[in-house]
Parts: sequence; C-alpha cells; structure tokens
Amino acid sequence: MNENGTCALECPCTSIFVYLPKHALQVLVQVLVQVLVQAEAHAQKRYWLCNTRTPRFHLFLKREVNMADGEYSFSLTTFSPTGKLVQIEYALNRVSSSSPALGIRSRQNDPLELVQSFLCVVSLETQLLLRIRAKNGVIIATEKKSPNELIEENSIFKIQQISEHIGIVYAGMPGDFRVLLKRARKEAIKYYLQYGNEILVKELVKEIASIVQEFTQTGGVRPFGLSLLICGIDTYGYHLYQIDPSGCYFNWMATCIGKDYQNNISFLEKRYNNDIEIEDAIHTAILTLKESYEGVMNEKNIEIGVVSNNKPFKILTPNEIKDYLIEIE
Repeated sequence: MNENGTCALECPCTSIFVYLPKHALQVLVQVLVQVLVQAEAHAQKRYWLCNTRTPRFHLFLKREVNMADGEYSFSLTTFSPTGKLVQIEYALNRVSSSSPALGIRSRQNDPLELVQSFLCVVSLETQLLLRIRAKNGVIIATEKKSPNELIEENSIFKIQQISEHIGIVYAGMPGDFRVLLKRARKEAIKYYLQYGNEILVKELVKEIASIVQEFTQTGGVRPFGLSLLICGIDTYGYHLYQIDPSGCYFNWMATCIGKDYQNNISFLEKRYNNDIEIEDAIHTAILTLKESYEGVMNEKNIEIGVVSNNKPFKILTPNEIKDYLIEIE
C-alpha cells in the first residue's frame, strides 16, 4: 500500500497472507474492502476478494490483466499472443537505430568457368593454400561515427577481418560484435587446423548463426543486439550473408542493415545489376551511404572492405577512400 491509500500491484497475481485473531477479522475486511474500492478507481481494474473460513486465513488479491505483447517483454523464451518474442523485436529496434552498413556482391562466375579457374594450389611447408581465381568479388561498407568528439577516430573499427578471404561488418552494439568476432575467428582457426584450408563462408555463417539463435531460447540471457554482414570468397564463389538477432541468415546480392535500411535497399535495387564490377560496387556503396548521411562525408567517417580475385580481404585506407570520393563528385 502506498501513501495515497491505493494498492500498488506490479504482477498479474499477488497474494497477501494475513494471520489475525477472530475478533479482528471484521475490522480487517472492512479496511481491505475500502482499499480495493480506491484501487479500482485508481487503476480501473477489477479485483476479487477471497478468504477461507479458518481463524487464521489467507486473503488473496487477484488482478485481471490484458496480456498484450508488452506483458511478455520480460521473458525471452515466452511467445506473445501475436507470436512474437518481444526481446528480439527490441534487438531489431537497436539495429535499426544504428549507423548503416551495406554489402554488394559483384557478378557471379559461370560454374564451368569457376571449376576451370578457381583453384591455385600452392605448397608451403607441407601446407596447401587454396585460392580462388575470379574476376570480381564482394565489398562491404559502413558509416563510422564517433560518439564523442574527444574519442580518437582511429580507435573505432566496424569492419574486421575474420580469415584471409572473409570479412565482417555490423550494425548494433559494439560489445556484442566483439564477442561474436572472437567466436568467428576461433571457428575459422579451428576449421583450418582440422582440415588444412580456409573455412567455407557458408559454414562459418551457420556456426555464428547457431550461436546467435541459442541466445534466443536460453533463460537468463538476452539476444545479441546487432545484425551482421559477412562477405568472402571460397571454392564455391562469392558470398554475402546477413545474420539477424533471431539467428536467421540470408544470402544476398546486395543489402543494407542499420538506420534507414529500407530506403537504402530501395536505392540499391535501382542501381544494382548482375554485371556490376568491384569499382562500380564501391561507388554505389558510397552513394548509398550518402543518401542517409547527415553532414559532410569524408574518408574519416566511412569504412570499406573488399575481397576480390585471389587477393585477401582488405580494408581500404583513408587515402584510397578519398580517391573514390573524388571520383563520384
């Protein structure tokens, strides 16, 4: 009971256990009825009063609750009546409020051409390095904004390398990204030590998606508050995958995550074509980021990662990005 005489109940069903002599029963019930009437007027909810016929009795107060989606937001593992896991919805909202990131996959090779030219086997101290020979590749790009002017810009990195030919970018919580990046690198190293060559992009994506999904069905944890774009080249071609907070993953030709992702995807749909080359893909990525960027874009506030031909994944330097910005002006 609070200061204004109303009964403050925070859960759907609250039990109050009272032990009193018989002579105090009538007075107690009268007081509690008055409290219930005031609570009914204050909260506009219905309450029921029940008691047992014993000298010492239990008094139960029950509240009728409209169980909308919000009533299920405290639980990760409970579905709402509309079929949602509300905590995942909150995680998606966190992603949608973050700086945008995008990826573009250039033209895929013909399967016969890929078989004829995709392996370059190099012997180095009894280890075999498998490299793909391809004409194009994949790029990822993101807007990089410092949360405070006093933070060193060089200390913020949203694009990271997982293995020689695989890169990753995120939209969401940096701390969560750091955890998944560590797990991804660990899986890549584990695969290399076991099989002697670089992990396939899809295999890595499946492992990371399984970790993310596990955090949607386990009690005492919360979902990862981020979405990932993983790009790379392996013996099956070029790949661009997205992983969302629910653990689902999708293979894209071009996509965007983060703030204004719907408008950015619409922009990509207008400019993307099957014959796009890496240089054109970089130009398109910069133009897409400019669509939703607030302020003047320069080489210090965007990042671009590229993997193409038989070259390792590379994060472009600020000077290289500056050249691309000049080209599209």
